[in-house]
Amino acid sequence: MKKGLGAGLRRLFTKKNLDQSWFEEIEDLLIEADIGPATAVRLVERLKEESRANKIEQQEDLLEVLGEILDNIILQTREMPDPDDFTFYLILGVNGVGKTTSIAKLADYFREHAGTGEPVLIAGDTYRAAAIEQLVLHGDRLGLRVVRQNQGSDPAAVIYDGIESARSRGQSVVISDTAGRMHTRKNLVRELEKINKVVESRMNGGTYRKLLVLDATTGQNGIQQAETFRDAVGIDSVILAKYDSTAKGGLAVTLSDRLGIPVSFLGIGEEYSSIQPFRKEAYISELLGGS
Repeated sequence: MKKGLGAGLRRLFTKKNLDQSWFEEIEDLLIEADIGPATAVRLVERLKEESRANKIEQQEDLLEVLGEILDNIILQTREMPDPDDFTFYLILGVNGVGKTTSIAKLADYFREHAGTGEPVLIAGDTYRAAAIEQLVLHGDRLGLRVVRQNQGSDPAAVIYDGIESARSRGQSVVISDTAGRMHTRKNLVRELEKINKVVESRMNGGTYRKLLVLDATTGQNGIQQAETFRDAVGIDSVILAKYDSTAKGGLAVTLSDRLGIPVSFLGIGEEYSSIQPFRKEAYISELLGGS
């Protein structure tokens, strides 16, 4: 799917003059593409500076410059467990973003590409019976073990048991769900802080990664969600779920610019195999209307 920014830029390129109104329209298009207003303003100011400094008069040349500016802003990272190490992934996100499905996709991806054997899943969202049932269903379909307890159990205790169980069986990759909503933000943060301490205490030199799942269609609401989870326990990278369902797609730009958080994966469909590593060059090309 072509992203909306690229289509808007093509329309804008029918204009001939690179005047102030042209740059204002670029700014509007960036905001419409889910790039935050403050980030959009900075991008356009950089574009103007480059235009003046290098005496750029062709719009196509400015588009190339915009791509270079985005390349300098957007952060990407590779999430892949080491076959010779124990790796624990804590998956964060509010309810409804596709978190549980993303866990299943991630597990399937690691099994196929990391050479680490069968990942273990932990049903760490003990506040919703549906969340436990959904993860168990995914585990059954994928043939993966799911560590779980009854609804209402202490999530930190469930995660502790999952880590110990995986280590005792020689399984080196563990992926845990977490609750995405409690009665107040304070309760959510307190619960995540408790889980974080438990995980840190059981790593014993292993690798601990915290991945946030964001719905790519939610736009700037995703930034607020990222701030909440970052402030609670920190975030190593973001999985942009439902990326194939949005015509905007600029959320990765603001995540990098405002919060310094890289993107690691894109969810691009309904199948378990419908997840791919985030590649900055391809992302920028699509955002700007390339192939």
